[in-house]
Amino acid sequence: MFDYSVKIGLVTMRRNTTDRPRGTFLTWYSAEQRGDKFREYIKKNFTTEKVRFVDNVGIGIHDLVFDDETASAVIERFKSEKVDAVFIVNCNFGNEEAACDIARAIGKPLLIWAPLDDEYYIDGMRPTDSQCGLFGMSRQLQRYHIPFSHLPCCRVESEEFRSGFESFVRVACMVKNFSGMRIGQVGIRPAPFFSVIWNEGELMEKFGVKIIPINFAVIEDRMKKVLDSDDPEKREIEEYIINNYTLDELTPKYVERMAAYTVMYKKLFEEFKLDVISAECWTATPVMFDGFAPCTVYGLLNDMGYMVSCESDMHCTLTMALLKCATLGEGKPLFGEFTVRHPENKNAELLWHCGPFPLSQKATEGPDSEARLVNQRSWFRAKDGTYTVARLDQESGKYMILPLLCKTTEGPRTHGTYIWGEFPNLQAVEDRIIDGPYIHHFVEIEGDFRKEIKEFCKYFPNLSVDDTLDK
Repeated sequence: MFDYSVKIGLVTMRRNTTDRPRGTFLTWYSAEQRGDKFREYIKKNFTTEKVRFVDNVGIGIHDLVFDDETASAVIERFKSEKVDAVFIVNCNFGNEEAACDIARAIGKPLLIWAPLDDEYYIDGMRPTDSQCGLFGMSRQLQRYHIPFSHLPCCRVESEEFRSGFESFVRVACMVKNFSGMRIGQVGIRPAPFFSVIWNEGELMEKFGVKIIPINFAVIEDRMKKVLDSDDPEKREIEEYIINNYTLDELTPKYVERMAAYTVMYKKLFEEFKLDVISAECWTATPVMFDGFAPCTVYGLLNDMGYMVSCESDMHCTLTMALLKCATLGEGKPLFGEFTVRHPENKNAELLWHCGPFPLSQKATEGPDSEARLVNQRSWFRAKDGTYTVARLDQESGKYMILPLLCKTTEGPRTHGTYIWGEFPNLQAVEDRIIDGPYIHHFVEIEGDFRKEIKEFCKYFPNLSVDDTLDK
């Protein structure tokens, strides 16, 4: 399972100069004062259950890194602590050689920042040139082809700093979990779905993704064991389904199977140490389990933190994982496909699927907000708000991701689970999807994470962000 916590190596840095008197140019004293201030503020205000820091206190003169020796000490500490990302703060000019050495050695997402140079002396002197040093640092990183992110020059107390830093934390979480993720492949694609074909070898070579095949003989065996057991969790899930959905006359006989399938999938995640699952659904399970449909089960699992994508769409599986990590594990990705245009609003689209949305994402108001089970499938409209809509796909070995943004709008009531999403220019979106390499399957998640997706792609040279609709 994914780890949504992020450990950040925090480095305060100055230029390697001689010590100058206070009140003059690029003084050690000013850098030291700023380093202490920024380090303590950042740790105090941004440490959470999911964000921790490893700093360079005790390394360098007055806890400032400035040369090869201090950079080497930082590298040793960060490797020992297994940091997930590095954040370098220029406390005066910084040191581009040391920054580059640390970034190369650690090989994790890198954030660089120059605090606002806001101190000037009465005689015209100034103690810092933090922004100036940032340009030298960035050029050095570029020469070594080291990807990095950066914050604008600003005060550490500003909203600009807070939003930028928190965005980087999300990117670090995405990078940490994406490379080397373990994906369970349950079954094979539905026969007519040539559109979801994918390349297992390329995913392993380009992203380190490991595919764990699980055939339906295993599913049948595990399902029978859970059905034959008196597992208390199975009974709890049965009660949850009965108490939280309005059931039609066809669904009650399947409730035990729905609960057992949920428990069985949880055991698969644990047994095979999976992060996410790509599953075949509507062609196999009804045949194997007497008409059983797993749609609602996928929603139940999603609410429990176990992601399962539909219709053997491996690229949508990757997208679900990516967007989940962008929320530090707090969001619930929806598998909603572009289905039909709104009959009256030319920029609104039905983002729909047959019933896999998690119940926690249900709308709370309106006639279509009631959670119903119609022949086992969830029927409800998802909650209103702003959604990132994205898909990762490939053509001829070139992988790209298209990030979009929509806001929910009113639309006709329909079956299954859905939202009506309004885009700035739906025709441009339709044209882009048709031009490829995309299909109708997309993933939606509450919030705007387009910036994070763009930054994430910096750290994966085999994946590019499709920003054609921004131009």
